Amino acid sequence: MMRFITSFLCCLAVLAGCSSGEPIKLGYLGGLSGRVADLGEAGRNGVQLAVDQVNAAGGVGGRQVDLIIQDDGQDSQKAQAAIDAFVAAGVRTVIGPMTSTMAIAILDRSKEAGLLLISPTVTASTLSGRDDNLFKVVSSTQKHAQLSADSQFDQGTRRIAAVYDLGNSAYTEDWLQQFRKAFEARGGKFVAAESFKSGVDVSYGTAISKLLGSEADMLHFVASATDTVRLLQLARANGFEQPVSAATWAATEQLIELGGRSVEGLRLTQYFDRDDSSPAYRAFHEAYVSRYKQEPGFASVAAYDAVRAIFAAIAKQKNRESLKSALLTAGPYEGIQGSWQFDPYGDAERDAWVTVVRSGRFARAN
Repeated sequence: MMRFITSFLCCLAVLAGCSSGEPIKLGYLGGLSGRVADLGEAGRNGVQLAVDQVNAAGGVGGRQVDLIIQDDGQDSQKAQAAIDAFVAAGVRTVIGPMTSTMAIAILDRSKEAGLLLISPTVTASTLSGRDDNLFKVVSSTQKHAQLSADSQFDQGTRRIAAVYDLGNSAYTEDWLQQFRKAFEARGGKFVAAESFKSGVDVSYGTAISKLLGSEADMLHFVASATDTVRLLQLARANGFEQPVSAATWAATEQLIELGGRSVEGLRLTQYFDRDDSSPAYRAFHEAYVSRYKQEPGFASVAAYDAVRAIFAAIAKQKNRESLKSALLTAGPYEGIQGSWQFDPYGDAERDAWVTVVRSGRFARAN
């Protein structure tokens, strides 16, 4: 099972040469505290695993990789302070951030500081098609939202009410707009949309109470896994028995851990196949579970792929060539679940599909 990873690391050593030097300083930025910590921790674990594996194999061209981790707490000021801390530590490349709102908060400051950002999970459509210092490892919100909207309509849903989190509005408002556009293009109707603020207790009940009288035949959540579970349980407790769906953001392992039976039947889009039996994924899965004693999630896989792409680009980097240029040209990259590459704007495309929570696991919808 380890043959795939070993082969990759051996290629790095050959391509980068045998010279030693100062450690490569790599940053990681994600929400490691608060209500988005499941996403941040999963991303951190994927990054740490990739770094430790390459270091154990001798590093990149004989250079060890020093990983410097910062918590943005899903707070703009804290995220900007993290950028300053990276600069002070000599970091030039950062894996992260993990949410679109944090990406917007730090984009200008990181560009001024000369930092390159490679995000495993940022998807806001407004951040696509731009020649900037942000690379994105997964497809945009537009693709996932349209897939979700089409799927709900094909299942017979005609009237949707949605609730979305203002704490990550760059993502949630974008998702809501893209989803609504696609759903109404099919002939469906948005009957209501209410917002809440993650962590502000009164806002959950207020949002749900306003939606319950909307005569919707489906309730759609655009929120983190933690908040999706809380909102869904409130809706069920108040008599909402119709089907439910959620945005890709909620599709973490914590959704099922926290939700239990309450999330059975919930439909979500995914770009991570937990049933993958390929040697590459099985090797990754075995290493991840052995180290962290838990299952990897979509953020873990995307973060792992992001680090491997950086190492591959460094290995192929020409004399005086910037890492940004190398990342754009070094692909396609061999990811854990298939090859992928960046387009000229640093955006990537990945396959996606709809899943339903069935018997306590994410299963592909029929």
